[in-house]
Amino acid sequence: MKRTIFDDDHEAFRASCAAFLAKHVTPHLEQYLDDKALPRDFWLAAGAEGFLGLEIPEEFGGSDAGDYRFNAVWGEKLAKINAALNSCVAIHGDIAVPYIVDLGTDEQKQRWLPGCASGEILTAIGMTEPGGGSDLAALRTTAVRDGDTWVINGSKTFITNGFSADLIVTAVRTSPEKGAKGISLFGIEATDPGFSRGRKLDKVGQGEADTAELFFENVRLGDDRLIGEVDMGFIYMMQRLPQERLSCAAANVAHAKQILSETIQYCHDRKAFGQAIGSLQHNKFLLAELVTQIEVAEAYVDQAVLAHTSGEATAIDAAKAKWWSSQVQNEVLDHCVQLHGGYGFMNEYRVARAWRDARVTKIWAGSNEIMKELIGRDLGF
Repeated sequence: MKRTIFDDDHEAFRASCAAFLAKHVTPHLEQYLDDKALPRDFWLAAGAEGFLGLEIPEEFGGSDAGDYRFNAVWGEKLAKINAALNSCVAIHGDIAVPYIVDLGTDEQKQRWLPGCASGEILTAIGMTEPGGGSDLAALRTTAVRDGDTWVINGSKTFITNGFSADLIVTAVRTSPEKGAKGISLFGIEATDPGFSRGRKLDKVGQGEADTAELFFENVRLGDDRLIGEVDMGFIYMMQRLPQERLSCAAANVAHAKQILSETIQYCHDRKAFGQAIGSLQHNKFLLAELVTQIEVAEAYVDQAVLAHTSGEATAIDAAKAKWWSSQVQNEVLDHCVQLHGGYGFMNEYRVARAWRDARVTKIWAGSNEIMKELIGRDLGF
């Protein structure tokens, strides 16, 4: 089914994304995997081409696209090449930077946004903690007032871009007695005394994404590092999580769609019992189901992206898009591995890596179980 949410400008941007990635990324993917990170050269090149500033006003070096569909196009092109690539870039451009754009003071914007747009400042979002997982209200990292400064202690884990980030938008507890209403956001820089990182975490998939533990030991910051108002952090996060989940959803579908396309070609080329394996009735029917699943999921996600662009998407819309797209993605890729037979279990085949890379999408940005809880509450239960 033809997609209808993009116009000529979006398609021209899509072509620019493809050309950039073919030149700067595709030849280096194996090196990214070996390094368990994207090199700074990638970030600087992407910044120079304007791909990192889609959410950043022009006065701070961004392109201020003002249309989330451009974010979706960029994310789709990244995910089609490599799921981890999209994860790192989306954390920076779609998720962390908007907190500064929307909530930052003029001084904070001047300090951070030009570097975010150019790739000289890489960002991460510090939410998840070792004992908390999807329960953001259970944060244990604290910021305690001491005179005219805040003293931050605690840790974060599973932080994408965590090993390389220059700036971490970090959620901390400033008023423990208020529960979820006592959380604030701070901009913590990698050079701040008391900040340190653990090792790059050894993950099942998405090896190209640098993921780390972060530690805060008596990190002392002034009010100039507070992002937004004191104790408003949980509300800020809830307001912005829908964009994170839609970013995930668009990438989930694009990633699975690309690997399914490659699998269909494999089923044309691979012969068994004297015919292309795609001609065997079971496989033919299965591929028909998988193509339909992807197109139906894509149609819903497209409408959610369009609604978000016009400011009409709800948190429930985003929750539905996130959980359903990740569920479909994982089901489709599992079948793609099976259709490749033994080759599907070999790391040299993209389908094997894609299968591993996809598994985390049912966990992060709020687990699928949390998404269903949100949807269920909306039904009045």
